[in-house]
Amino acid sequence: MKTNMTEYLAIDLESELWCCRKCEHELASARGNYKEGLLVYDRDPREIHKPIINPDLYEYTFAPDPEWCRILEYYCPNCATQIEVEYLPPGHPPMFDMEFDIDSLKERYLERKGQKA
Repeated sequence: MKTNMTEYLAIDLESELWCCRKCEHELASARGNYKEGLLVYDRDPREIHKPIINPDLYEYTFAPDPEWCRILEYYCPNCATQIEVEYLPPGHPPMFDMEFDIDSLKERYLERKGQKA
């Protein structure tokens, strides 16, 4: 009884767990942040957004300053599918960007299946 939530995430309504849609690996409680079950790569933003002008000559190069910005990439620990990317200030916790009413989702799923308890 899984319901797709994003391109790469589903919620298993029976076990109440976030799952990877590519490999069906169970990630974390669906009542919490799915990112808790993912691998995180904390990237230096200059690796992705290369300086436009020579950093040896200029202080500001049009690349993000790593003291002000970090890029977090989230991957499935089983199949390594990249699930999410976010730009955050250093020290900021991962964003809790999706929270669903699991009980309501279960009820709707059962109504659609004609199995209302």
